[in-house]
Amino acid sequence: MTTATKKTAFVLLAFGGADSVDNCEPFLKNIFKGRPLSAEVIEKIRERYRLIGGRSPLLDITRAQADAIRSTLKAQWGIDYKGYVGMRFWHPFIKDTLKEMAADGVERAIAVIMSPFTTLATSGGYDDDVAVAVKELGAGMKVEFIKNWHLRPLFIKAIIENVEKELERFENRKDALVIFSSHSIARVALEGDPYEMQVHQTVDRIVGKMGVDYKVAYQSKGAGPRDWMGPSVEEAIEGAHKTGKKGVIVVPLGFAADHVETLYDIDILFKACAESKGLYFARTASMNINEKLMLSLSEMIAKHTDGREYAYGG
Repeated sequence: MTTATKKTAFVLLAFGGADSVDNCEPFLKNIFKGRPLSAEVIEKIRERYRLIGGRSPLLDITRAQADAIRSTLKAQWGIDYKGYVGMRFWHPFIKDTLKEMAADGVERAIAVIMSPFTTLATSGGYDDDVAVAVKELGAGMKVEFIKNWHLRPLFIKAIIENVEKELERFENRKDALVIFSSHSIARVALEGDPYEMQVHQTVDRIVGKMGVDYKVAYQSKGAGPRDWMGPSVEEAIEGAHKTGKKGVIVVPLGFAADHVETLYDIDILFKACAESKGLYFARTASMNINEKLMLSLSEMIAKHTDGREYAYGG
């Protein structure tokens, strides 16, 4: 049977998030692979979830992204691939989603990791989870990955449009420091890994098309004594204050959808940090179901044929 005649679907892979305050503890245990967590740490995370409404919206948003991509595939290219969603650390788990796909008769799956930066340090676990799940399923399904959409022209354009919208709040755009934020990674995990390079490639492409004062920063680092990527967003905000800026615009560059790290870390923690220094705070909208990103990802899926990924415009 050729690739063209196999039943094909796509699956969006994301981190996952607790669907209730009560489920924060088992969700964290999945992330930390059962390692013991202090009651203090668990309660701290529970409080963050309470402050963002008691649950993560990530699953709902990722499902909406799958629906939007499916609609775009059909409207633009006449392709009707069913879209699925699998999560690494909470329901629906990747293994369960692939089992559902196999039961639906899917023989070829195109997997999209819902992060613009996909390297071994940042997303290698998705590859591992898929490999284990496929092995458990036995023969019958081939999964092909689409990765590294951090330089896609439509993604870059969407970010620029969002930044320009927030810059309109300032009389002089030089009064604002634009802070491009991505997830911090422990330095020990980055040896030989291109993650930091990819972040800077994206930022360079963005600022090369617009005149702004900016800073690349990182957020949501883990606990413990290890050295983590920096500077932190808080340090960037402090720098804006010291250099006489009137405000900051935080761009959730490394996050494809709203979840606790945007709704709490950015909207609550970083906002309070900026306002405590007398700075105006703004942040750009997360990508979520941004039309340009949905078009770009759907085009990548449409052009991903026979396991090859072609260069094309979106």
